Amino acid sequence: MRGITQDKDPLILVVIAFIFMVALFSLYSASHQSTGVMQKNFAMQQLIWMAIAVGLFVFIVWFGYERWLDYAYLIFALNILLLIIVLAIGSTRLGARRWLSIGSFVLQPSEFCKVSFVLVLARYIGDNKNNLGSIKVFITSLLICMVPIFLIIKQPDLGTALVFLPILLMVLFVAGVRLRYMFGLVLTGLLSFPMLWLVLKDYQRQRLLVFLNPNIDPLGAGYTVIQSKIAIGSGGIFGKGWLSGTQNQFNFLPERHSDFIFSVIGEEWGFFGAVLVLVLFLFLAMRLLSITNTTSDLRGKLLVAGVVATLWFQVFVNIAMAIGFMPVVGLPLPLVSYGGSSLISTMVLLALAVSVRHKRKIF
Repeated sequence: MRGITQDKDPLILVVIAFIFMVALFSLYSASHQSTGVMQKNFAMQQLIWMAIAVGLFVFIVWFGYERWLDYAYLIFALNILLLIIVLAIGSTRLGARRWLSIGSFVLQPSEFCKVSFVLVLARYIGDNKNNLGSIKVFITSLLICMVPIFLIIKQPDLGTALVFLPILLMVLFVAGVRLRYMFGLVLTGLLSFPMLWLVLKDYQRQRLLVFLNPNIDPLGAGYTVIQSKIAIGSGGIFGKGWLSGTQNQFNFLPERHSDFIFSVIGEEWGFFGAVLVLVLFLFLAMRLLSITNTTSDLRGKLLVAGVVATLWFQVFVNIAMAIGFMPVVGLPLPLVSYGGSSLISTMVLLALAVSVRHKRKIF
């Protein structure tokens, strides 16, 4: 750890520690009930995952990002294989097949696919830095992106599948790929929305309709969004206080330990607490982006860009879901929402970005 704090940016570690504190307080509150009975202590279980994630963080930073890039294609291929296995024999919950269960251990390969995709994209584009103006590089990058998207949509998990597109666009932009290619991709995506409606599952269509008007199904698909907005709105400026949120403590708010953990923060800590969380994530992203100035390695720059895109897209979508600005797509709040796979994959991404600082600029 001494080498990490000296060689890297200690402020990043401090910010991560603060976010962990927010997560533990919020998850304990989400576990707590007004009766005093705690059916499941999410905070204690998440603390165990945090310890594992920190250990992996230290190991990956020590190992160095370049070595992980050397194995990027193999890691990505293995991750794609896991996604295929999930579709064949994965565990099904709430109509979705997204998990592999090995005894009491549950793995969500789609979370780790974010890591392998960032690695393989940085490796491929970095290796073709002399041909960035070529349509071949753009098309190949797009095809690499579409493979996990297709497999994850089949689970179905539209929220996680959507994460791969901003990663692709961010990495291509930082690499200097021609803007007209990216504009064409975005335009094609917008024009394909009507076709996308035809392939969506019934519950996904219902979520989109509820996003437009939650009151069309206030006791069904719209219930969580309505309760989330009530929770955040009732928090006011400084909140109701820890363990004092009525929507949370009286069990009105579903999925408050995972997808809607931000609602717990908004209700108990108010506008002040919500802004604090946003500031922490913003500062973390800025410190990560500053790493790109410490290396002349294009692959390292692209790796950091992919990590920032992954982090901030999930933060934006999760908070927008909680306040009713976006449809519910089931994305966790990074480092805060309960879940081992999400926490570990995020910490692995952060470790890869931090390790880029090893490679200094060459003058």
